[in-house]
Amino acid sequence: MKLEKYGNLSGPSLTFWRRIFPFLRWWNFVGWDTVRADAMAGLTGAVIVLPQGVAFAMIAGLPPEYGLYTAIVVPLVAALFGSSLHLISGPTTAISIVVFSSLSPIAVPGSPEFISLAITLTFLAGVFQLALGLARMGILVNFVSHSVIVGFTAGAAILIATSQIGHVLGIHMPKSASFFATWMTILQEFAKANPYAVIVAGGALVCAAGFKMFRPRWPGLLFALIFGSLIGVFLGAESHGIRLMEPLPDQLPPFLLPDFSFDALHELAPKSFAVALIGLIEALSIARSIAAFSRQQIDGSQEFIGQGLSNIVGSFFSCYAGSGSFTRSGINYHAGAMTPLSAVFSAVFLAFILLLVAPLTEYLPIPAMAGVILLVAFNLIDFHHIRTIIRTSKQEAIILAATFLATLFLDLEFAIYAGVLLSLIFYLRQTAHPEIVSLMPDPEGAAGNFCAPSEKQCPALKIIRIDGSLFFGAVNHISEFFQTIDKKLTHKSHLLIVAYGINFIDITGAEMLVNESVRRRGMRGDLYLCGLKPHAREVLERGGYMDSIGKDHIFVSETEAIANILEKIDNPECRKCRAPVFSECKK
Repeated sequence: MKLEKYGNLSGPSLTFWRRIFPFLRWWNFVGWDTVRADAMAGLTGAVIVLPQGVAFAMIAGLPPEYGLYTAIVVPLVAALFGSSLHLISGPTTAISIVVFSSLSPIAVPGSPEFISLAITLTFLAGVFQLALGLARMGILVNFVSHSVIVGFTAGAAILIATSQIGHVLGIHMPKSASFFATWMTILQEFAKANPYAVIVAGGALVCAAGFKMFRPRWPGLLFALIFGSLIGVFLGAESHGIRLMEPLPDQLPPFLLPDFSFDALHELAPKSFAVALIGLIEALSIARSIAAFSRQQIDGSQEFIGQGLSNIVGSFFSCYAGSGSFTRSGINYHAGAMTPLSAVFSAVFLAFILLLVAPLTEYLPIPAMAGVILLVAFNLIDFHHIRTIIRTSKQEAIILAATFLATLFLDLEFAIYAGVLLSLIFYLRQTAHPEIVSLMPDPEGAAGNFCAPSEKQCPALKIIRIDGSLFFGAVNHISEFFQTIDKKLTHKSHLLIVAYGINFIDITGAEMLVNESVRRRGMRGDLYLCGLKPHAREVLERGGYMDSIGKDHIFVSETEAIANILEKIDNPECRKCRAPVFSECKK
């Protein structure tokens, strides 16, 4: 990266300023080609967000213009202070529903008191998000596996498409209905579909698909909206019941202070924390989903900071809580955006539309936007990775399916919780059952080589390899295996553990080794270890466990261990043995 763009900044100084102003990290990549691509993507996003901002504000119980204010301020700040190149923040369905359900018991939706509470709620949610970001809690995103993201993305894509079917068919749909209830309504009202709305939506969809296939670098989504509007004009949209955009207010977001009174802050703090968590989960999940396509590395903590600052700043400009948007982020990426400047352009264009060309939006048919969004939803489904996950891992396929179904039939935020919880359950189950492999010398290999045991085994010494950490969750499984050895083979009182695969030993694991050592000595045998890694060996030494096991029972290699162990073995079965397994037995 060229340093001259930042004056005399260099080295640690530049790194410091990049942490404070993260947009300096990508600013050097901005050029005429990226500006042109971002401007076209921003213009497309500004047109798309118009009806969405109005609809989301109404779901949240706020006047329509507050959704547009949120769509102007929140994405601008989030883009400049986040880490994703393509994430577009703003009003969303999930956040809007949570805002309404949190505040409607306190104040009448749409009233000045309700608006004041919503803005204060936004401020507090931003503070919580910023605090989590500054505490570098973005590592939490690492617990959201790729299968969870793929399943969540596919489910959200189906939800997005489902939400647009009513507009495509030109039928009335209930607000905030569940996935199942929405499709029941679609099936019941299908016979009442408006063919003219279907023609407009189909024309926009076919136009967008054509540009994607034959001219993918062109702003096909924007041309598709224009084409859909022309079809609407040609058909006489209003005379045939095709819904058009309603007139928009012609003012920029006004400055408005949140309510900083103790009573308001105390009452809204628990509710705002829930909004903050949902917003972060939504934003990070979407950022990672888009990053799966763009191959970008996401900084979770920086996204926390960006989302927090966007809500804090937005609360002073009549915005309610925002988060990452699947629809707009997907459109932004597929429209060719290359840097976060696309979000800045989108905010500027939306403000421009509000001030100067608001009357022209009345000619934009809702079905045309629905047709374009259907294509975006289809593109969000990662069919390639879905097939790979199903073909490769049964556990990952279960996680994917569970997250997908939870996204469709449960709350969006709970779908992420469900996927993460299921991932952790499978992970803990796997780590709590480390693989234990029985070993014997390879009769056809070189000296010191070991393989799975054959019919020919030593009657006195059992050798096993443990592939996994010895921690409290795995101790029971390993102890049960030790007991099984004694039940099946009564003379194998000596046990050698090959520890190359043991990465970590905690106190419970160390005590289990000591107890097993004592138990085997009571059986006139002993416990030995070889190949301990430095960290595991240090734990045994620091805790005094090495003395209990015996320092002379710890070896570097299997060959050294066997040579020393066989000298100590005094087993009647060894004296009867006529076919020794170990080469050392012949000496």
